[in-house]
Amino acid sequence: MICKKPHTLELWCGKLSLKNQKSASQSSREKLSPPPVKCSFIQLYPPTTPSLLALPSPFSSAAESTTMASENDTSRSGSTTTVNGDEAPSTPKRKIALITGITGQDGSYLTEFLLNKGYEVHGLIRRSSNFNTQRINHIYIDPHNALKALMKLHYADLSDASSLRRWLDTIFPDEVYNLAAQSHVAVSFEIPDYTADVVATGALRLLEAVRSHISATGRTHIRYYQAGSSEMFGSTPPPQSESTPFHPRSPYAASKCAAHWYTVNYREAYGIFACNGILFNHESPRRGENFVTRKITRAVGRIKIGLQSKLFLGNLQASRDWGFAGDYVEAMWMMLQQEKPDDYVVATEESHTVEEFLEVAFGNVGLNWRDHVVIDKRYFRPAEVDNLKGDASKARKELGWKPRVGFEQLVKMMVDEDVELAKREKVLVDAGYMDAQQQP
Repeated sequence: MICKKPHTLELWCGKLSLKNQKSASQSSREKLSPPPVKCSFIQLYPPTTPSLLALPSPFSSAAESTTMASENDTSRSGSTTTVNGDEAPSTPKRKIALITGITGQDGSYLTEFLLNKGYEVHGLIRRSSNFNTQRINHIYIDPHNALKALMKLHYADLSDASSLRRWLDTIFPDEVYNLAAQSHVAVSFEIPDYTADVVATGALRLLEAVRSHISATGRTHIRYYQAGSSEMFGSTPPPQSESTPFHPRSPYAASKCAAHWYTVNYREAYGIFACNGILFNHESPRRGENFVTRKITRAVGRIKIGLQSKLFLGNLQASRDWGFAGDYVEAMWMMLQQEKPDDYVVATEESHTVEEFLEVAFGNVGLNWRDHVVIDKRYFRPAEVDNLKGDASKARKELGWKPRVGFEQLVKMMVDEDVELAKREKVLVDAGYMDAQQQP
């Protein structure tokens, strides 16, 4: 079918609807204050998409790679112009960041943060038959608009060492943030081999690519950030700090421990400026819906609007240190601005149970969680982690970092957004485009 005028495909939490395209411009945020969740759009006609326009072929020619590297050198060093025989001041130097996992929750917030800092941001994404750029579509600018398109996407994978080295040699980044992972703890028990390959060995591949790139180019100023996890502490009693022994309780956590020590090893063996950020649980309206916090707030919205009646959960007594993801990405950046590389715990230093989260979430819409929550044993892990509570005193003292969003404010932010999402979903149900009985 040939469209006679532009349309857009509107994504509502995986549900689709067509509507006339509206032009809109979105300015970069000055701060990472809790953002509203907005629908993302993918242009259907002309038959190209913003995501694809931003994605050069992973099989770029040597000439294309050389051209891009030359352009990056110019943007990094600044350019000069001659006016009446006099040399004008050079343009300000723009740092270049490379992010793996850019389409995830943390990747999207970090991209916003770095763009607001004046960076040029390059993201590595996996090829997928479905578009997974919803979290960053709102900051997308067509790369043909060269002066404004400061976020660029490239196909690569942590399981493919050659793609990692190729893009390092092409982009010439100043900072590398490794955020990509199979990050779901429960799922890691189901796909342990894949989890270890991407989370542990994937980090090693990227570190080796950085090391060999530095060796070949002499660019010793490159700085590397490795995303750690509080899950590495596992059954070690709280509070947990940088000196607390690791006792991982899942394939995901064990893989993160390996990535942590790979990073320490490359720092000590090769002198790479490499930091580990041991981030405790951090949430937002952009959190994946199969994570317990978002699963709860998503259900609260649907139950309040009348699209759902029950919520199935596992261990309600598990206790976690929950913060806002938008706050935590600032800590990542701060680590790479220090004089010496080190490892840091990032946390709110408060711990709350899943039951407490339920109380606040359902209470925000005037409901009693006990009327809707059903315990399902299938959601219990083979090895539980009872209590995680971080000691972030080192980050406070050395980085000057502290969280801005508190626990109840975080939960309310997520509930408010998911109530609005449920209202939009109900429009589709009432119009007959969705079956409201997809969930009990």
